[in-house]
Amino acid sequence: MAIRRFLSHKAAVTSCIILGVLTLFVILAPFTARYGVNESVQMPPNSFLTPRAQAWLGTDDIGRDLYSRLIYGVRVSLVIGLASALISVTVGSLVGAVAGFRGGKLDDIMMRITDLFLAFPFLVTLLIVRSVLGAMSWIKPLTGEMNSIRFIIILFGIFGWMGVARIIRGQVLSLKEREFIEASRAVGASRRYIIRRHLLPNSIGPIMVSLTFSVVGAITGEATLAFFGYGPQAGDGATSLGNLVGAAKGAVQTGFWWLAVFPCFTLVIIALSINFIGDALRDATDTQLDRGE
Repeated sequence: MAIRRFLSHKAAVTSCIILGVLTLFVILAPFTARYGVNESVQMPPNSFLTPRAQAWLGTDDIGRDLYSRLIYGVRVSLVIGLASALISVTVGSLVGAVAGFRGGKLDDIMMRITDLFLAFPFLVTLLIVRSVLGAMSWIKPLTGEMNSIRFIIILFGIFGWMGVARIIRGQVLSLKEREFIEASRAVGASRRYIIRRHLLPNSIGPIMVSLTFSVVGAITGEATLAFFGYGPQAGDGATSLGNLVGAAKGAVQTGFWWLAVFPCFTLVIIALSINFIGDALRDATDTQLDRGE
């Protein structure tokens, strides 16, 4: 029934096709990209070429093919989005499930910590913590350099779990009084067993929706950091959508519109596609629809 409801959501199905094609292009980047990520188009002069046969989406200030750089940029952005979302959703689900099931003082303490994280402006907090963690030399073997992809993933993982924790806590609070939970308690099931085998599996719908929104949040957050010059420096042979968007600052005013239009359009398409999929997952896993409520 859930699959049928999801497939009836035309925007979500279209979004799955779009993301599937993008993923295929990313996986086959050595074949789908016309040039290397830092390779210049071989035609003089090659700087700021408009879209044409030799460079389908134009070139940048040093003659690099924007089409090829977009393919490699989408790869890095998707890795950042998926990896950080998995971390934040895993942490948030565990925190929310434990807080909601245990209740009492533990619930109060954990939720107040969550509120404390949510109270600070997200971007400002990211920049402050980025500087603090970057100054700790002893943690660099784990996080990497401040401008590394691994550092950005850990940073978004640390600050992406709070909303998920609140959603899962609310779901667990509504589930823990159900009859099957009482039956598990009656036969002597441990709290860990109930959370692992009953509460989290029955919260899979909100978890999946939270995962999709976390991916979007991480991708757009990385683009925002890169726009202000604090994004990841992927190193030789790679880039990201955020870096491409950040590098296009002022391009429209100077007449090089393609440097801003194509990266921003790709970012919007990815964000909208994932959001449509999240909306469809929410509708497909909503048990209220089964009763027509």
